[in-house]
Amino acid sequence: MSVRRLQRDDFREWSCMRRALWPHVTLAECRKELETVRRQPSRFATFVSQQRDGQLDGFLEASIRRDYVNGCMTSPVGYIEGLFVAHGARRKGIGRKLVRAAERWARAKGCKEMGSDAKLANRLSHKVHYALCYANVNTLVHFHKRLR
Repeated sequence: MSVRRLQRDDFREWSCMRRALWPHVTLAECRKELETVRRQPSRFATFVSQQRDGQLDGFLEASIRRDYVNGCMTSPVGYIEGLFVAHGARRKGIGRKLVRAAERWARAKGCKEMGSDAKLANRLSHKVHYALCYANVNTLVHFHKRLR
């Protein structure tokens, strides 16, 4: 298994994994995201995990944020925007390798901290974050109201 940056040829497999993580995302949005990552490599990075047979089994999307990031005291901050490992590939260290690649990338961009988030109900994500030595710094409940 190896971890590397996303390439244009990875689109089909990556977009399938991306839509498994975020079911509301369309293929058009995946194409747009791929172009954004390719046009702004100093701000966005996507790492993929590739099996020996060439198949992708995980990805991590990272960004550099310059706005306030909960729990962080510096700027800029590396940020894990999304992390996905295929069900059959879990518990093999793939997520850890993807996160380490993103941390190295953020460090090379001058970041001294890394941030991330997970929905309150996503207990699996919480366990992964804790296993990777990330600390829970805040719990928020967001509210919404349509104005008429």
